[in-house]
Amino acid sequence: MDNNKDNSLSKGLGGLLPLLQKEFIQIRRNAFLPRLIVLFPIVIMCVMPWVMQMEVKNIVVDVVDIDRSVESGRLVGQIAASNYFIFGGQKATYAEAMKDIEKGRADVILEIRDGKYLIAANAVNGMKGSIGAAYLSQIIRPTPQPLPVMEGSGYSQGLQVSAPSLTGRAGGGSLLLYNKGQNYKLFMIPALLAIVMMLMTGFLPTLNIVGEKEAGTIEQINVTPVSKWAFILAKLIPYWLIALFVVTVCLLLAWLVYGVTPAGPLWLVYVLAMLLALFFSSFGLIVSNYSDTMQQAIFVMWFFVVLLMLLSGLFTPTRSMPQLAYLTTYVNPMHYFIDAVRTVFIRGGSFQHIAHQVAALFAIGSFMAVWAVQSYKKNS
Repeated sequence: MDNNKDNSLSKGLGGLLPLLQKEFIQIRRNAFLPRLIVLFPIVIMCVMPWVMQMEVKNIVVDVVDIDRSVESGRLVGQIAASNYFIFGGQKATYAEAMKDIEKGRADVILEIRDGKYLIAANAVNGMKGSIGAAYLSQIIRPTPQPLPVMEGSGYSQGLQVSAPSLTGRAGGGSLLLYNKGQNYKLFMIPALLAIVMMLMTGFLPTLNIVGEKEAGTIEQINVTPVSKWAFILAKLIPYWLIALFVVTVCLLLAWLVYGVTPAGPLWLVYVLAMLLALFFSSFGLIVSNYSDTMQQAIFVMWFFVVLLMLLSGLFTPTRSMPQLAYLTTYVNPMHYFIDAVRTVFIRGGSFQHIAHQVAALFAIGSFMAVWAVQSYKKNS
């Protein structure tokens, strides 16, 4: 009995090397895939950190300066000189400035009257309106009570009106423990690794297997004595190696282009990347096992991948989600990866700081791997 098991195992492992060779030959002969492997991390790391940021700039501000005082002139000069605002000009009346808001030519109105300030932000774009009002609040000096809201101030147009009341206490301030330069690229670059891993170890193996289903070549392998494990590993190992290569390229580009390097141990980044690769490759294999066409596999993968990304904390803090949505983070491997890799990059965390994320990634990845093997049906 033991000899039969040893023989079957040796046959399975012996059949792995020819299958690996076949996979690498297929990848090399593919006209598109080698270009994708090289260009995708370059585009992600050289373009996305510049556009995936939450800083709001180019906020057009119309000023209604009734006072025409030295103080109001100084404030208008500060707004015009700010890198975050575009000075839309001074308007004679609030109603005139409102016309710019309604026509989309302005984002915020600042009215100055009798030493009091009124900020009216166009909240049709809630992010731009609220942050624009907050930026102006930081520039304005301590003021008396705000002006009353005027009739026709445009709430039906989505206006958000606020009047800051700043205390101006001496000695106040903030202490930044991490990312002291408030470099948003340092915050986003680690998380972008998750997108790279998702494509390289999720989508590509899935489309590879489903493509062989459509071509009919997978049926020829199914009738051979190659074991399920050997076949699955032959499909996944090449993409795991490609993922290691791509992660290395991303880290090099982050260092060369932005001067961003992990504050913590570099090997932890690779451990996290491979654990995420285990999940996505297993998940992709599960999708391919239940899909008959490439179109079906793409739609199913895209449906789940979008949910995993949006609920992971990649773009917005998970604590700001509704409670029901927040509960999904406990089974979301993207959330654990992004939280852990940012801890290593930004805080310089060690293994003990991310031990529970590593354990969660390993548990979820192992569960999906077992499911992938069990769901693969091989005709022997």
